[in-house]
Order: sequence, then structure tokens, then C-alpha cells
Amino acid sequence: MAANPLPETGLLRLNQIVGDPSNGIPPILPICKSTWWKGVKSGRFPQPVKLGPRTTAWRAVDIRGIAEQGYCR
Repeated sequence: MAANPLPETGLLRLNQIVGDPSNGIPPILPICKSTWWKGVKSGRFPQPVKLGPRTTAWRAVDIRGIAEQGYCR
């Protein structure tokens, strides 16, 4: 499976960050959704940007920082 390209700027949805095998989306950070949300709640991961009542995203620059720190490696 090819790596999920991480954009320089913009916003990412959760399935882009942790991947979605059923839709062929590889993870940027290989962790499960529940671990991601626990990390957001504890402050380990960045807070999301609410785009609507059922739409949440994260800044690509924040996700890039986590990936470059080697969190999941």
C-alpha cells in the first residue's frame, strides 16, 4: 500500500490521518481512531477545527509536526 501524501497546507479529516482500509486510504499515522481521540483529549495531539456540526478536521501543518517527530515510528 502506498504512503498517504501529506499536503503542505490545508486541512485533513480523521480518515486521512489514521487511514481507512475499506476505502483504500493509507494512514499518515498508523494508530486507531480511539487512540487518536484519547490523544486529542489528553493534549498529546492537536485540537481539531470544527467545520460544521458533524465535520471535524485538523491542520496539515500540525499533523506534519507529529509525523516528523516520529510519534508512531
